[in-house]
Amino acid sequence: MKKIIAVDGPAGAGKSTVSKIVARKLAYTYIDTGAMYRAVGLKVLLNGGNFADDSIVDAARDVDIKLDAAGKIFLDGDDVTTKIRTPEVSKAASDVAKVGFVRTKLTQLQREMAAQGSVVMDGRDIGTQVLPNADLKIFLTASVDERARRRFDELKAKGHAADFDTIRDEIILRDKQDSQREIAPLAQAEDAILLDTTHLSIDEVVAQILELAK
Repeated sequence: MKKIIAVDGPAGAGKSTVSKIVARKLAYTYIDTGAMYRAVGLKVLLNGGNFADDSIVDAARDVDIKLDAAGKIFLDGDDVTTKIRTPEVSKAASDVAKVGFVRTKLTQLQREMAAQGSVVMDGRDIGTQVLPNADLKIFLTASVDERARRRFDELKAKGHAADFDTIRDEIILRDKQDSQREIAPLAQAEDAILLDTTHLSIDEVVAQILELAK
């Protein structure tokens, strides 16, 4: 069985949902790196929303991020699991991810988390930058419209106001920012297996990854 599984892909591809289930079925530790960037983005917002590089570095320098076994995210001791799942924080996460200091700090933390083995880690640069020697690399994707629909349904289910066209535009912008940033851009690793989830159910995607993990 593969001991370190890296799952990458664009926003809304289902990485977190699928990775969480795969980890549970394998009795592995799930590490949501996107949540870590969201936590830093939230801290910048809480500090006043100044996204100049110096302000982002100041927020990240002493940031304390913890992920527990239940999937909860803690920022400086506070449970922010729900707070980091808003469109505003999604945009903030993309902004802070472009800053080298933040990526270096979180990459080191992510590698330390993965060092124990038996982990499923998802993000945008796991297979290319964070864990280039992962035993199994998956690149999940889906059409823009399908990813927007999923995000729309998720926000509505959680009681957030949501507009499909706005979400679609935000995803297109996020894709552009993530793939064109100078530091650790979103890209499929050469040895990653591409899974297009547009027409697949969550269970079907999970089953494919579990088979590949054997």
